[in-house]
Amino acid sequence: MSDKRVVVVTGGGTGIGEATARLLREEGHRVVVSGRRAEPLRRVERETGALAHPSDVGDPAAAEGLVQAALAAYGRLDGLVLNAGIGRGGAVGDLSLADWDEVMRTNVTGPLLLLRAAVPHLLESRGAVVGVASVSALRNGTSNAPYATSKAALLQLCRSVAVDYGRQGVRANVVCPSWVRSEMADRRMARFAEETDLAGGGVEGAYEEATRLLPMGRPGEPREIAEAIGWLLSPAASYVNGAVLTVDGGATALDPGTLAFDFHIAPRGGDGSDTPR
Repeated sequence: MSDKRVVVVTGGGTGIGEATARLLREEGHRVVVSGRRAEPLRRVERETGALAHPSDVGDPAAAEGLVQAALAAYGRLDGLVLNAGIGRGGAVGDLSLADWDEVMRTNVTGPLLLLRAAVPHLLESRGAVVGVASVSALRNGTSNAPYATSKAALLQLCRSVAVDYGRQGVRANVVCPSWVRSEMADRRMARFAEETDLAGGGVEGAYEEATRLLPMGRPGEPREIAEAIGWLLSPAASYVNGAVLTVDGGATALDPGTLAFDFHIAPRGGDGSDTPR
């Protein structure tokens, strides 16, 4: 792989995808950002020089078209960041099948279609893939069946690429973030604030509540995840293949069974206040 690489980033208009595109452009790499919404992509294009290519890669023709757009613009493809994703909730017994289908199409089928289109070119360049999964691929929460299942599937999809194509020089790895400030997370935090007694604290109060048990006690920033992605794409990670890198503030290092013994933790009372222990 050459020093200056050509990388496609899906979900590249906001959040982790935008931060990844910005980091790669700062390093001099050529970047194609893709997503369903054109305006955020155009903004990233104006501000960074990345090439915007709006598309829904859940459609086979669109996935192929995205790869061809990168080849037409830059003549090669060295990296692929599978970041586009959506979140929907629900327990197995009551989830919406429409939500299930939409999550699987976006979070699993889209990456599959893009990988199928990209693999021949990644083989030629001995390129790298990074899937942006979630700690939900490794640890589950209540009413999270569609999202957690899709992220676990993305993890194994990337590992399949690592196993099947590693001898031919293609690497595929996965990052698993916890809560990271983004449009999608902001929306979830806004709902959390409304559903609980945190409305007065708004989104910031919800982030604080959702992350206060993490060892680092805060949400991640998109740039922090982008730095990990950039490293996995780079020659510095040349012997890293099929890895799952948690970038989660220590969330998956924590044993929830020990929380009862930490008497500094005060759960919310029914009125939203902290109940002394």
